[in-house]
Amino acid sequence: MNMAEKRDLYEVLGVSKQSDERELKASYRKLAHQHHPDKNPGDKVAEEKFKEASLAYSVLADPEKRAQYDRFGHAGLSSQGGEDYSANVQDIFGSIFGDLFGGGGGRRRGQGERGADLQYTLQVTFEEAAFGVEKEITIPRKEACQTCNGSGGKAGTKPIPCRTCAGLGEVRVSQGFFAIAQTCPSCQGSGQTISDPCLDCKGARSKKVKRQLSVKVPPGVDEGMQLRFTGEGEGGTQGGGRGNLFVVIAISAHPLFTREDDKVICEVPISFTQAALGAKIEVPTLDGKVSMQIPAGTQAGAVFRLAKKGIPHLRQGRGESRGDQLVKVHLEVPKHLTRRQKDLLIEFADQSGEDNLPVHQGFFKKVKEIFG
Repeated sequence: MNMAEKRDLYEVLGVSKQSDERELKASYRKLAHQHHPDKNPGDKVAEEKFKEASLAYSVLADPEKRAQYDRFGHAGLSSQGGEDYSANVQDIFGSIFGDLFGGGGGRRRGQGERGADLQYTLQVTFEEAAFGVEKEITIPRKEACQTCNGSGGKAGTKPIPCRTCAGLGEVRVSQGFFAIAQTCPSCQGSGQTISDPCLDCKGARSKKVKRQLSVKVPPGVDEGMQLRFTGEGEGGTQGGGRGNLFVVIAISAHPLFTREDDKVICEVPISFTQAALGAKIEVPTLDGKVSMQIPAGTQAGAVFRLAKKGIPHLRQGRGESRGDQLVKVHLEVPKHLTRRQKDLLIEFADQSGEDNLPVHQGFFKKVKEIFG
């Protein structure tokens, strides 16, 4: 392309000569999204437009080059060594888009990498989840090698620059028109290799250790809740921060109780005579047994409420604030009756006239209305 055919760089980006850095960047992002080769495979026109926009931005984003271009046009750029001014386009593109199109810049030498987060499942009993508990757990995680203090080399030795990346910590991989910076696979971004590795960690700089940790489970936690312990994950590299530990709560099933939010639910069996005549029964709770009155005429499935016998409210700041316990009565019908018991029940049925009982009467009335 000769000098006369070259488009004005401001026209390429669709901006005015008074545009500031923010406007330049916004326009370039839009054009790069639209014409990126990964989004237009095999489209040579789109590739050329992407290249043209990238070159335009590489000039106008540089104050010195922009001033030269504003004064002399394309000739001013050529006078600075020809129009091979795209060397920094990849860095500009990467700094604006990061790994938007699947590339991603490498971690440069000297930049630490944060350690990995860890997850631990802590099994607690129903009562421990309700009232809180403190437990000791053991976490396997990576720590800096104590023998070499995390250097990876024997005492008295020094690492050497990585031959693959020449000590930069990253390599560039060509993808179509542009190149993507990636972490060096040989040194994992450190820019250094170890010629004489530590005998303890074999040059890995870290070792697996078992860390003892005290975990305070607050009252009222529920199944699947996570407790975060900042900085208790795996150690980072090259001064990078430590990851976090997430303790996930798993609650063992209880033989008597189930839970619904802050309510405790308990199903209690009662006999026919207790339901009919009423009775005082003992009901289990998280605090021990309590007496509860069953009124005469109690129906199967009736639910009674015991105030503040449920789960403490989580993070409410009120130690006595608790949910309720719901007691659902289950009518237990005897399976084996003596002859005398049968005779008494038959006599009871004859005298009570069961067809006149409210529930029976209402049910059979509806049957008659539907089926005639």
